[in-house]
Amino acid sequence: MAAIADTPVLYVRTAPAAKLPPPAAGSGFIGWLRVNLFATPGNAILTLACVALIAWAVPPLIRFLFIDAVWSGPNREVCLASPAHPEPGACWAFVRVWLSYFLYGFYPIAERWRVDVFFAALALGIAWLGSISAPRRDLGAVYFFIVLPVLSFVLLYGLPAIGLAAVPTNLWGGVLVTIVVAAVGIVASLPIGILLALGRRSELPVVRWLAIGFIEFVRGVPLITVLFMASVMLPLFVPQRLEPDKLLRALIGVALFASAYMAEVVRGGLAGVPRGQYEAARALALTYWRMMGLVILPQALQVTLPNIVNTFIGLFKDTTLVFVVGIFDLLRTIEAARGDPKWATPVTAGTGYAFAALFYFIFCYGMSRYARGVEARLSRGGRR
Repeated sequence: MAAIADTPVLYVRTAPAAKLPPPAAGSGFIGWLRVNLFATPGNAILTLACVALIAWAVPPLIRFLFIDAVWSGPNREVCLASPAHPEPGACWAFVRVWLSYFLYGFYPIAERWRVDVFFAALALGIAWLGSISAPRRDLGAVYFFIVLPVLSFVLLYGLPAIGLAAVPTNLWGGVLVTIVVAAVGIVASLPIGILLALGRRSELPVVRWLAIGFIEFVRGVPLITVLFMASVMLPLFVPQRLEPDKLLRALIGVALFASAYMAEVVRGGLAGVPRGQYEAARALALTYWRMMGLVILPQALQVTLPNIVNTFIGLFKDTTLVFVVGIFDLLRTIEAARGDPKWATPVTAGTGYAFAALFYFIFCYGMSRYARGVEARLSRGGRR
């Protein structure tokens, strides 16, 4: 009995034990810094170097763009150095005065409402087709690829039969030209690039050689060369009465150039699809085009989506090169406006370029964020 009394009593806990606090080095803000920024000596050095670079570059930039900036005024005098402002900042008054020129170029003032309607219609098409929760996205595709191009041509170029005066493209400029060139290049490059990629993988030698020849030739020359060839050589292949407009030549050159790069991007995605997918599609007796449209291309485009968006972003920025063939895009209008002696100051050019940089950053970052959202949705299996 004494031995039994000395045996410790064992029991099963019926209530959870009290939670212990996490280690101080791995929780909270300090823990996040330790894990993400100072995990190793190399990470710590890089973190400190980046902080020093930000501290050196960002405050003067903020001071120039916002704190010391001049926001309104009638002429250059407000943007010059003075005892009150010995180091003047950005001359946003220059941008405010020339903003309509930056947006529309020489488009007639009385007809600029048509450009505004075009911008609104394009934004509606992008939102309708790009939003996964939008209703009747099949109708959205019809609107974007069929209705919108016709509507855009009627609005921008005009149709006297319905009361819209014709506006030649040599009066277009600024953001209008940049958006038109980028939209046409992006929309046309993907389907043409897909066809070129399929042609390069074709079993027909003639089709394969033609696709390879086109892709390698276009990728082997800079975009400026393609634009010059489209502007100078293209009219030689058509009758004079059918000679294409200068802007149309640039659109064709940009579309063909982007298509060659897009073809290689799509070809990389096709190469990443397992061979078993091809064999399974053939086992189901699918025709070549049904196999590509229903089985192979959806997987290939998903795999290479980041590269596709990267090509779109590069194309959007490359639209600035159309100025070499005499087309007034946004950057060219800024170049022309900063030459106005009424606004000649040491900060005028920097302000104009800052405005252009902000414009391109907003659009390119928006495309990048949308692509990341699509990737995240596809990785969760949301293939709608």
